[in-house]
Amino acid sequence: MTDEQLIDAARNMLQYSYSPYSHFRVGAALLSSDGRVFTGCNIENAAYGPSMCAERVAFFNAVSTGVRGFAAIAIVGGRDGVITDYCPPCGVCRQVMNEFCKGDFRIILTNSSGKVKVKTLDELLPERFSL
Repeated sequence: MTDEQLIDAARNMLQYSYSPYSHFRVGAALLSSDGRVFTGCNIENAAYGPSMCAERVAFFNAVSTGVRGFAAIAIVGGRDGVITDYCPPCGVCRQVMNEFCKGDFRIILTNSSGKVKVKTLDELLPERFSL
């Protein structure tokens, strides 16, 4: 699967975002090591704490089916689903990525002009805490 196809899958998830509080929609598409794609969108809650990021929804979707190996994730987001700038993962999502991914795991981001930025987990979460 190409990076652009993964970005398109993430972009498609924006329509499913439940974000009545922030109005910031996020979509994610996670590529497993065996080529399967698991998607997620952000899901907000009035209590805020129970809200869930798109990246973690995608990871938990995959892990709940027994998948433990991952190659890349594409993440897109923007106010009311309009992508303007890159949408990097939050710290909690980076830690979840660390639980299941190696340092060369790829995080693929894009902006409104279609420019793609790819970072590794090592770059986004140096000196990670893990088992």
